[in-house]
Formats: sequence, structure tokens, C-alpha cells
Amino acid sequence: MNILLFAAVDLLAICVLTTCLYLPRHRRRDLVVSYFGINVGVFAVATALSSSTVGVGLGMGLFGVLSIIRLRSTELEQHEIAYYFSALAIGLISGMGPTPAWIPIALIALILVVMLLVDNAKVLPRYRHQEVVLDRTFTTEQQLESYLSTVLGGAKIHQYSVQLLDLVNDKTVVRARFSTPDVPVADSTAGLQGLTDASIPRTIADHEVIAQETR
Repeated sequence: MNILLFAAVDLLAICVLTTCLYLPRHRRRDLVVSYFGINVGVFAVATALSSSTVGVGLGMGLFGVLSIIRLRSTELEQHEIAYYFSALAIGLISGMGPTPAWIPIALIALILVVMLLVDNAKVLPRYRHQEVVLDRTFTTEQQLESYLSTVLGGAKIHQYSVQLLDLVNDKTVVRARFSTPDVPVADSTAGLQGLTDASIPRTIADHEVIAQETR
């Protein structure tokens, strides 16, 4: 009877995790299939192991092996890794089925509540991370940080690291963590007025307009 109860709890929990939390927020159908498959698979194996003499140790070993295999097969975003481990944990907790029954149910509910609250657009909504390709090089870190902030619309740069400094082609690749300004987008471009024309990246359309004006 407990197996049927935990199976129902597991299916309900993975449905909530994928179709109610992950899919509406991130829209990746392939990972929904992956989350369902890994969750049900871990639940089935954990249920079989819990009824034998191998104990919990082998179940945790299975958790680790599956994690390594899945994470090495393709590159995942950090939030996708969080959902992946949540699906694994729900399957393992449901399959092992510790007693009394309210313990696994409470643990699964805790996982769902944490993912509901943490992966929310209202949590740190202004914080971003991005890799930016700049069309120039810089002699000092102050110049780089100031120009990067201007390019990102007046964002506050919290941390950045230079991934590529190409002095031949005059290019800099920077990975930045920043927070967007709490002002309208139209106002955030005011800092570009202080830049020279040579320091502002132009698109192909901009060059065509300039060429027509000079004729």
C-alpha cells in the first residue's frame, strides 16, 4: 500500500515541478521529458533497492552515478541543474519510502516550495550575468568598467573577468555580473553622450546611413 501511495506522491510532485514550475518559466520541452524519465527511473530503482538487502548506500551511489552521467552528456544552465537534482531527489525519496509516511511527503513538499520561491522572477530581478564582446581594448580596468557599464545601459558592474584580449583585432570579451539600473531604458542611454563616435559600436545599418550622408 505504501508503494502505491509513494508512487502517486512521486508522480504528483514531478508533475508540479515540471509542468507547473519549470515549463511555464523556462519553456524547454526536452528537459521536461528528461526530468520525468529520470524521476520515474530513480523511483523504480530506489523502490526495488529498498525491498532488498543492499541498503541505502547503493541508492545514494546510484544518485551520484546518474548525476555524473547526465551532467556530462550536455551543458545545462545552473537553474536547470537545480531542477534536475530536484527531480532526482524526489524520485529517490519517494522510492526509498522511509517511515512514517509523512516524512518523505514533507521532504518532497519542502523541495517544491523552495523551487517555487527561489526560481521566481521577483527574486533579485535586476541581477544579470552576460558575456559581452567589445569592439576595442582598454589600457586600465577603470576604463573597461566604465565603458562596460555604459554599453549595458548604465548597469552597476558587480564583477567581471576578461575572457579574451585581442590587441591585433582590437576586441575584448568580458564575462560580467551586473544589476540593471532602476530607471527607464530611455534615460539609461544618457551616458553614451560622453563617448566619442569612434568608441560607440555601430551596426551595418548605421554605416550605410553615414555613407549616404557623406555623399
